[in-house]
Amino acid sequence: MEKQRFVVLDGWRGISILMVLAAHLLPLGPKPLQLNVAAGLFGMVLFFNLSGFLITHFLLHRTDVLDFLIRRLFRILPLVWLYMAIVLLVYSGSSPFSSPGSSLVSGETWLAHMLFYANYPPKPLIPATDHLWSICVEIHFYLGIALLVALLKKRGLMLLPFLGIGFTLLRVMNDMHFSVITHFRIDEILAGAILALIYNDKLGKGLREFLSQSSALFLLPLLVVSCLPDAGFLNYLRPYVAAALIGVTLLNPQSRLVPLLSTRFLGYIAAISYALYVIHMFLMTTWLGSGEGLEKYSKRPLLFLTLLIAAHLSTFYYEKRWIALGRRISEKLGRQGGSYEFK
Repeated sequence: MEKQRFVVLDGWRGISILMVLAAHLLPLGPKPLQLNVAAGLFGMVLFFNLSGFLITHFLLHRTDVLDFLIRRLFRILPLVWLYMAIVLLVYSGSSPFSSPGSSLVSGETWLAHMLFYANYPPKPLIPATDHLWSICVEIHFYLGIALLVALLKKRGLMLLPFLGIGFTLLRVMNDMHFSVITHFRIDEILAGAILALIYNDKLGKGLREFLSQSSALFLLPLLVVSCLPDAGFLNYLRPYVAAALIGVTLLNPQSRLVPLLSTRFLGYIAAISYALYVIHMFLMTTWLGSGEGLEKYSKRPLLFLTLLIAAHLSTFYYEKRWIALGRRISEKLGRQGGSYEFK
């Protein structure tokens, strides 16, 4: 199978993680606009869309579910499980690095984290793992789409648009503009899956042609507005506006955003984005994130530098080995799923 890489998607991935880091680590004002919330929503809707697109695109070309699961889980689990183990040990008082008086972490909390259902009530996430709700949503999507393809093969992927719209309607019925619960957030991944179907001409050529002639410079501010907490009904359109924006840059190489998305800087940030995302909240709970006002933000350059170094080391000296191991296991099982690169 021909190797395929979407350079502009690396750009979007880089922007996605930068927006999430800005939402969590920087003061974005004015406060009445809730721009920190908006930046987080902007980054996460891009992140989820990219995941839905790349995984669905992969499965459209290779429906070997075991191959998909091996590669995906060896990409995701080694870092997040290690991170959760370290953090939970620290918070449980079982580590020499534990702070005095740290509260014990229950067995149920460990189980909810390690089995990825901690984004559901009673939501036993702790400060350093609160952001990992998104990994729970991702894992639920992987298992769901794997089951769909295992049962129905490629034709099962044609159900994804109906599922996406169905989950959006569920949000509308529950007046849920944004949530960490899977069934109130998964439409952001499914919108990316719909884009993959459009890109591969599975939903007719009209939609692909429409996206190729649309303007990214119109969709970008619309996406920004749809991420504002006070944007009302536009919040329900956010998954599909993001998918359309990504689709335009994929299908229209003349888009003015393409050169920006193709820069080496965003490519590098994209390469270490998963580690940046997983690690950054723990640093926030250390001395690097402590203090108030000027004291706290004067430490931010050092926090960012520490995060960058840690993410680089994790990506190229830890995660890379696990990814290669997953690939070797898949190949030994005779499940060579092609060389489509998805992260």
